[in-house]
Amino acid sequence: MLTELSKILNDINNILVPTVCFGCNASLRKGERLLCTVCRNQLPLTDYNFTDENPVDRIFYGRIDIKKANSFLFFTPKGIAKTLIHYLKYKNQQEIGVFLGNWWGEILKEDSTLKEIDYVIPVPLHKHKLRKRGYNQVSAFGKRLAFHLKAHYADDILFKTANTRTQTKKSRLGRWQNHNALFSIVDATVLQHKRVLLIDDVLTTGATLESCARAIKKAEDVTIYIATMAVTI
Repeated sequence: MLTELSKILNDINNILVPTVCFGCNASLRKGERLLCTVCRNQLPLTDYNFTDENPVDRIFYGRIDIKKANSFLFFTPKGIAKTLIHYLKYKNQQEIGVFLGNWWGEILKEDSTLKEIDYVIPVPLHKHKLRKRGYNQVSAFGKRLAFHLKAHYADDILFKTANTRTQTKKSRLGRWQNHNALFSIVDATVLQHKRVLLIDDVLTTGATLESCARAIKKAEDVTIYIATMAVTI
């Protein structure tokens, strides 16, 4: 009885306050969540995996020793991926992180390469930015990946040492200089002989992830994989 009443109230609520698609603003139909079926099918999936070489790997060649890098979506100046990440990052729509984390997590858990991941670690925000925003935009995404990979989600190992301005308008060299040595780990012994999946939202030049990886590399015999929601093309 309570279940049926809940369904009725939910249907009434959806009529009064329609849930709309983040991609096209059309009202979502029953069974659709965040994106309508059309927009979901139009999401630009990379279809890369953690076994074969891909363009995401090549971003880090000659820069930092990582085991493998991968991204879930292609990020373009205009498109559904950009809209989703914008709402996630600036509009507190954290359910988008859950949505993407569950989707990709279901795929990645079948990848034998990631069977032994010990920690999923997000690129951290500086404590002042975290306090202002109230959340790390990759937190919900990372927690769902960790769940599917049966790994530990750890946002208390890697931290940012300085509060820097946004990097979106900086050159490649400027980003690298600004991010060099901006991250540190609390205790290197925690990550000794561990496999780490380092995650972020959008991969552009790779400067932030490279700096994070260098900090993690202070741990003895640590293996680093990189995963991002999207990569610019």
